[in-house]
Amino acid sequence: MKKPVYLDYAATTPVDPAVADAMVAHLTLDGVFGNPASRSHAYGWQAEAAAEGARGEVAALIGADPREIVWTSGATESNNLALKGVMEGQAPGHIVTSAIEHKAVLDTCAWLETQGHQVTYLVPDAEGCITRAQVEAALTGNTRLVSLMLVNNELGVVTDVASIGAMLRERGVLFHVDAAQAAGKMPVSVSGLQVDLMSFSAHKVYGPKGVGALYVRRSPDVVVRPQIHGGGHERGMRSGTLATHQLVGMGAAFALAAEHLSVEAERLEQLRTRFLDTVLAVPGVVLNGSGAARVPGIMNLSFEGLEGEALMLGLRELAVSSGSACASASLAPSYVLKALGRSDEQAHSALRFSFGRFTTEAEVGFAAGLVAQVVVQLRNARGNRRAL
Repeated sequence: MKKPVYLDYAATTPVDPAVADAMVAHLTLDGVFGNPASRSHAYGWQAEAAAEGARGEVAALIGADPREIVWTSGATESNNLALKGVMEGQAPGHIVTSAIEHKAVLDTCAWLETQGHQVTYLVPDAEGCITRAQVEAALTGNTRLVSLMLVNNELGVVTDVASIGAMLRERGVLFHVDAAQAAGKMPVSVSGLQVDLMSFSAHKVYGPKGVGALYVRRSPDVVVRPQIHGGGHERGMRSGTLATHQLVGMGAAFALAAEHLSVEAERLEQLRTRFLDTVLAVPGVVLNGSGAARVPGIMNLSFEGLEGEALMLGLRELAVSSGSACASASLAPSYVLKALGRSDEQAHSALRFSFGRFTTEAEVGFAAGLVAQVVVQLRNARGNRRAL
């Protein structure tokens, strides 16, 4: 068993060996290394074919037309392109989002507020859910865009996007969904969910870092203004030379995700059950978002009376996190857990455990036992100190 045991798949996933092999074949002189925009010779034609093949593989996982896939550098850029691309260049408008979105959405919304746009931040219930009724009540005559994540990156809670999407389509309001944590973990159909824009990142799906995509529904109603100007690539929405090997890697990763989706979800559910059966048997351990629909591989636990950072020190043989990777350098309590109504103490005592494709039963058994052991040891030590 390799240690520390990696249980932070929500932060990033290792590249699948099959994906790495596909990428290597698109780097050197002996492979397909050309510029996809070079249409005057075979090297460019081969690279373009590889990029378009990958575009089709990404589209297939979400039931989209390949022409609706715009390449980006990752979900952060996709979120920026979606929100800014819709709102910029227009008279001040209204956006609806939630208080537990990824910082790539929250910080973008905050910037749009400085440009004169208004933003409503919905507060989830105690389980981390945003409801259709909440969204509908927040709409105004000037609402242009709603942006919600499909799977919360700290809790694993699934938003009822299909119901919200149907309502927004009837109201003529554009709907953006951050699906970075959903792709490969649950079925995703852009038509079934009735979304207009959807963000993805390869490195959450066993692909390489530094590449992502934005789904843009082909409709005159969906206009996305570019944020990067240059050669007019990606139908004018995102200029820049395409990194063929990165795109091939993302395409291969999404194709593998489609192939293993149901089996992988079932296996992760079994691992999750085994882990929680042991850890939740320890008094004072609470699963955050426990009553909500969720993907099986992400669990957020609070440990009563303990500091999450101190607990992590006792769990050096595990690679886990105290929340979102993008906020891991902050000493502030998780804004997601605070939005759920958790106290500072409860939020500070939380750790996120996330399993993935290469997590084994032996690793889960080891991790569960170690967590239970360390929690008891820390509490006993704290009790002894108080008795002195």
